[in-house]
Amino acid sequence: LESLLLDIPTAWALNNEGKDTFSPFDVVGHLIHGEMTDWVARMEIILSDKVDKTFQSYDRFAQFNDSEGKTLNQLLAEFKTLRKKNLEILQSKNLQDNDLLKTGIHPSFGAVTLLQLLSTWSVHDLSHIAQITRVMCKQYKEEVGPWINYLPILTR
Repeated sequence: LESLLLDIPTAWALNNEGKDTFSPFDVVGHLIHGEMTDWVARMEIILSDKVDKTFQSYDRFAQFNDSEGKTLNQLLAEFKTLRKKNLEILQSKNLQDNDLLKTGIHPSFGAVTLLQLLSTWSVHDLSHIAQITRVMCKQYKEEVGPWINYLPILTR
């Protein structure tokens, strides 16, 4: 994320694909919110001895309030710190195969395994990196001229 976004112009940081879509700034804020309230928090519930392993609902749009007044560079630094901490927590669990089969209760999906949660965490991140690059590519949609025919990222 730093390689893609550190010190980019504000217009690039805030541009999106239209109504109800995320800009790169929004995506980083969204990832921060997930680091604080989703992946590790839910892993802890799954691995706990609690009887009730129901997850709290996740606010996919919390970043719109949480990121207010911050710069993209500040968000990138915050994300880096939170992710480092969360990866240290994950590694400290020394997870075994049987741990990956333990379950928690998602508010919409019902029972989910730790393997599914951790896999989703990875795919979630990669999909948002793809989203960021797609939004940035579209900044040049008109400028590429006839090469647009060879750049499906601009037309999908």
